[in-house]
Amino acid sequence: MVLLNIGIQEILVIALIVLLLFGGKKIPELMRGLGRGVRSFKEGMNGIDKPDEEKKDDGQQPK
Repeated sequence: MVLLNIGIQEILVIALIVLLLFGGKKIPELMRGLGRGVRSFKEGMNGIDKPDEEKKDDGQQPK
């Protein structure tokens, strides 16, 4: 509910604070790490489904 009331000015203030805290060089590294974390999470979620599919494939071997 609070996120619906955030305007452009608030986003700019938050971005400025983040820039001041971390600096220009550190922000791309943080975003890269965040992207890797999200990708790893998605792969993990897909990996949960894969063992079920492998069990189905084990019983059906082509001749």
